[in-house]
Amino acid sequence: MTAPPLVRHVEHVMGLPISVALRGRHAGDGRGRAAWAATLAVLRDADRVFSTYRADSVLSRLGRGELDLDQCPPEFFEVLALGEAARRDSGGAFDVRRGGLLDPSGVVKGWAAQRAAAHLADLPDTDFCLSAGGDITCRTLDPTAAPWRIGIEDPHDPSRLAAVVPVHTGAVATSGTARRGAHIVDARTGRPPTAPAASVTVVGAALTSVDIDATAAFALGVDGGRWLAGRGHWAVFIVDAEGP
Repeated sequence: MTAPPLVRHVEHVMGLPISVALRGRHAGDGRGRAAWAATLAVLRDADRVFSTYRADSVLSRLGRGELDLDQCPPEFFEVLALGEAARRDSGGAFDVRRGGLLDPSGVVKGWAAQRAAAHLADLPDTDFCLSAGGDITCRTLDPTAAPWRIGIEDPHDPSRLAAVVPVHTGAVATSGTARRGAHIVDARTGRPPTAPAASVTVVGAALTSVDIDATAAFALGVDGGRWLAGRGHWAVFIVDAEGP
């Protein structure tokens, strides 16, 4: 049986490359293009609310005292609630509030991409694989069809893959230092974690949770692998300082 052709789209939103691969009934028609446009609109809305780089974002205006919390949109409180749950679950290693500042970046990307993918999930008889800066959510309607093959970048050599994960329907997220350096800290100390991995990849059902947990596990450093073992995800792939 010949696999259906893929249709791909790429845009730059939230300072990230956002890409989708579609296959099936609406992959190349107007309905598929409309779903892609709606997906991008959700991500652009998230950027307008949560960007730490845009002076006009809700987050930036709140930080300058131009807005009160009760003037923020409902999704702002949804993200804060996710951040608070992650703080509790990680024993404080993950925290969107540090040093009096609010930075929900560790929550927003996966959360926004999962919300945006709802428009792709509404396409009948159409599979999708959405990548937001390398964090991925995908769907395959036919369980006998070929899975999406998700590459995990080798943090020691970005020109090669450390592993390839087959996923029919689910999500994959990676946290590490390869692309942005030591930007993840243990919020309990305000410093980079002790004995951190080079990267932590989590595979599970929902992008919001695997993205948050990958970051939390990285922040936990030497304790991150043990912590992830109790989180109920499908698989974990950790590349340590020496290699996979």
